[in-house]
Amino acid sequence: MAYRNLETSNRGAVRTIAVNRPDKLNALNRDTLNELTLAFAQAAQDDAVRVVVLTGTGEKAFVAGADIAEMNGYTPIQAQAFSRTGQRLMSSIERLGKPVIARIQGFALGGGMELAMACHLRVASEKAKFGQPEINLGLIPGFGGTQRLLRLAGRGAALELCLSGAVINAQRACELGLVTRVVAAEALDDAVNVLADQLAAAAPLAAAGILDAVLQGGEMALDQALEFETQGFALAFSTDDMREGTSAFLEKRKAEFKGS
Repeated sequence: MAYRNLETSNRGAVRTIAVNRPDKLNALNRDTLNELTLAFAQAAQDDAVRVVVLTGTGEKAFVAGADIAEMNGYTPIQAQAFSRTGQRLMSSIERLGKPVIARIQGFALGGGMELAMACHLRVASEKAKFGQPEINLGLIPGFGGTQRLLRLAGRGAALELCLSGAVINAQRACELGLVTRVVAAEALDDAVNVLADQLAAAAPLAAAGILDAVLQGGEMALDQALEFETQGFALAFSTDDMREGTSAFLEKRKAEFKGS
């Protein structure tokens, strides 16, 4: 379908979703959040899609934040609804059941950093910048920034970045565990494509099980999480992909996974 604020494209089993508001540095307004929610729902339902790449158009910004011009007139009730809309989107990305890669080429600030943190893997250009600068606006993060930052980088980093509003470079973000990989700007597309193709060729049901085990298990006590992993491991033995993968290994050939 046609979107006002997004561009989507397919390359084999990889779907790219790009926020397309370059004149606003791809800032997130309500319409864009709603379109992203719909685009990810469609990707989840499309069996031909095995991996999603999320990015922004232009070279200046992945997503520079939420749309401050729109937010400026909000009442507390409107702000609450806006926060919940953003949080539902971030949770839907995190729980998509398919790997989502953030391709980060410029600013990922505020809502943009929150959007990146909701993705499973983050590949950044060495020119990318990250931050949660909401405190400079008299605000706190509203799309899950305090919580995902805490879980990815720890309490110290979460407090430092949120309280200072500091903007950090890609290498520092990588050191904190916020970025999976940092590459030269001219190598960003190749690095993302190679990773996306690798994930698209993997067993999709096993990928979904790994995402569940890490994301849901990470919120459980260890004993519960280990049992959750055991159940996922056992469930994998009911799939054709498991038979194909083990047979291909024994027969010394490349496996062809069909997601069944």
